[in-house]
Amino acid sequence: MPDAYDYISLMCRLKAAQTRNKELESGEHYIKLKELHQKECRTYERKIQALLTEIADAHKETIRVRNYWFQVLENMLLEFEAIQKKAEQKLRKMEKRALLAERQRDDALEKAKEFRLKFYETATQLEEEQGKNLKLHAQINRDYENSSIPSSKTIRQKKIANSRKKTGRKPGGQPGHKGHGRKKQEPTQPVILLTPPGEVLDDHAFKKTARTIIKQMVSIRMVLDVKEYHADVYYNSQTGERVHAAFPDSVIDDVNYDGSIRAFLFLLNNDCCTSIDKSRKFLSDLTDGKLNISKGMISKLSREFALKTEPERREAYADMLLSPVMHTDCTNGRENGKSCQIYVCATPDGKALYFAREKKGHEGVKGTVTEDYQGILVHDHDITFYNYGADHQECLAHVLRYLKDSMDNEPDRTWNKEMRSLVQEMIHFRNECQPFQEPDPVKVSEFEKRYREILETARTEYGNVPANNYYRDGYNLFLRMEKYMQNHLLFLHDSRVPATNNEAERLLRNYKRKQAQAVTFRSFESIDYLCQCMSMLVLMRLEEPANIFDRVSRIFG
Repeated sequence: MPDAYDYISLMCRLKAAQTRNKELESGEHYIKLKELHQKECRTYERKIQALLTEIADAHKETIRVRNYWFQVLENMLLEFEAIQKKAEQKLRKMEKRALLAERQRDDALEKAKEFRLKFYETATQLEEEQGKNLKLHAQINRDYENSSIPSSKTIRQKKIANSRKKTGRKPGGQPGHKGHGRKKQEPTQPVILLTPPGEVLDDHAFKKTARTIIKQMVSIRMVLDVKEYHADVYYNSQTGERVHAAFPDSVIDDVNYDGSIRAFLFLLNNDCCTSIDKSRKFLSDLTDGKLNISKGMISKLSREFALKTEPERREAYADMLLSPVMHTDCTNGRENGKSCQIYVCATPDGKALYFAREKKGHEGVKGTVTEDYQGILVHDHDITFYNYGADHQECLAHVLRYLKDSMDNEPDRTWNKEMRSLVQEMIHFRNECQPFQEPDPVKVSEFEKRYREILETARTEYGNVPANNYYRDGYNLFLRMEKYMQNHLLFLHDSRVPATNNEAERLLRNYKRKQAQAVTFRSFESIDYLCQCMSMLVLMRLEEPANIFDRVSRIFG
């Protein structure tokens, strides 16, 4: 079976090959193929032509599109270049702005640095000016209440303390209270009997009673008492000698003035603190111009009085050395435009001596009672005085004023208020004690304990907030009260010691009044004589009876 199939297949293929060979040999197939080829070629040529046409169109379209896109790209490039140009311009502007901003920033930083430096400088100046302001404010607020300035030197009016309570009663004498009338004087002229009124003389019904109403008119007048002495002169014809009767010792010049006139002018000028011109003018007015004393005579009265009273002052000097307690102080004086010092020493029994010195310190103390004194000295905080005497008590009146000054200028601190209250309480406690009665030691120990506690409070406050460089008075006061605690509290332990130095302060005011009237003295000797005279006047007022005018008149007489 397989062989028959293969044979048939071969025969079919052979027959097909013979047919194909015959066609090839006859050329018909070639012609057909050629025609078919040509036909296909023409078909392809048409296709190619169409494709070429299409390609040409496409090429044209490509060129058109390319040209269009070139135009678009060129426009875009131009637009891009324009945008880029604008961007570059903007960039240059931004660079300029950036450079300008950098310069401005640098300038701003420089200015900020300058402002910062100025701020620091201004802050420093502000702090300094605040300190100066505090210092000036403290100086402006200083018066007699918070410093050593006397009340007469302050602009503000002095406060008049009045602790009395209103009772609702009318002023003047109260019902049932015996009045105090004016003292009647001894009549110096015959009694003047007044004529009865006319109605009494006309009506006999009026009868005289045993009662007589007596009223006086008192006046004074200056009586010029002049004693004139005459002495006849005798001539010896043989010897040529001339002789007359001896005049009294006080009658030397043609016109002499006795002690009363000298005392009058001396007390006016030195005790009443009137000028020489006013004193002589007053005396001239009293005598209707009859007495016109020269300025030279009045100016020499202090020297004359000082020289005549030197023994009394020496005796007072020796007595003051024996006193257990003595006050001392000094103040400034003016001598021909220069400064000098006036010292005063006073004892509790009233004795006092003034001393004029050209310098302060140990040179000023030399020659005063303080130099040789061995008791307890009461004085202000002058370190010089601590080198003299056996013990010392500082004036608490000054401490109270300084504490008030600290309260006014350091209101945030508490120690000054507490210390001022404690000092006032201690002084009040001491004043309530009986004379020569020693204070209660328990109470004194309690005061000392509170004193130390307040000092610790001050130490803490100044440690937390240091004192201002322009106002250190409060801090310095704290250090002083701590260092000299024993000298601030001595009056609590000794009943003889006062708490203040007011005795010496009051005495120095007498010189201050004279200094204010004289403004300045021409020589130091005149100040020295004035101090000697003031010392003697203080001692005279201790005598009984204290008639200063009579005593001064006797000294000059």
